[in-house]
Amino acid sequence: MTEPEGAASGKPAPSGRNLMQRIVAAAVLIPLALALAYAGGAAWTALVTVVAIGLYVEWLMVVGEVKALSVTVSGAVALALSGVCLALGLVDFAVIVLGLGLVVVVVLAAGHRSWAAAGFLYTAAAELASFMVRFDQHYGWFALVLVLLVVWASDIGGYAAGRSVGGPKLAPRVSPNKTWAGAIGGFVGSLVVAAGWAATGPGKIVPIMLIGAVLSVASQLGDLFESAVKRRFGVKDSSHIIPGHGGLLDRLDGYVAAIVLAAILGLVRGGLDGVGRGLMVW
Repeated sequence: MTEPEGAASGKPAPSGRNLMQRIVAAAVLIPLALALAYAGGAAWTALVTVVAIGLYVEWLMVVGEVKALSVTVSGAVALALSGVCLALGLVDFAVIVLGLGLVVVVVLAAGHRSWAAAGFLYTAAAELASFMVRFDQHYGWFALVLVLLVVWASDIGGYAAGRSVGGPKLAPRVSPNKTWAGAIGGFVGSLVVAAGWAATGPGKIVPIMLIGAVLSVASQLGDLFESAVKRRFGVKDSSHIIPGHGGLLDRLDGYVAAIVLAAILGLVRGGLDGVGRGLMVW
């Protein structure tokens, strides 16, 4: 659940020692994420739960609410309990736990109440969506990897095009380094990997390419959204938990947007038990 950094993400290009740190971190984290995604079940649920808690804590750090210990602990506990429910297959109970957690966070947040609530919703949605997309025993693996590949390709393609072409800025007030060339490069990259992945799985190439295109746009908008939140609070990196990469929010902003949209699309077409099938079979 980590992605390489690129110019399309609105962050400066890495160099020297920092670049090496990022390569090493990605070389470790990406295979780990794929291995747990392949395992599915409790292993994948445990990963997404831990990551969701990390995202929530970082969000509170960005908005200046992390010092409110009750808000941090209550939200983290709700996400953890929800993860346990999901691992046991109790999806309804997980949703109830998250709903109660949201109420508690809103009540306890004294400062940026709306921002604390938004952060909890953001991370809870990522946790639920990551579980739902992988849940389908036959199609879940293909659907989840499709999302991961599209997010990574969007970022890598954006980096390559942004660095080599440059040109007009996409959203200079939000993310000064993001260019239209990078956005287009990321979009094209997502189409290529979507077509390649469709050829290995049960999906048809054209519909899966369309899904890849939609998820690529969502990923890039998610990147811009996280950049806007950090700019709103004058924060450069959400944390420094990943060597050379910054924080989880910095690395997973595009993934969160893409996986949530993927879960919604799959849920509409395949129902709760067939989210993966809803994405892959057209």
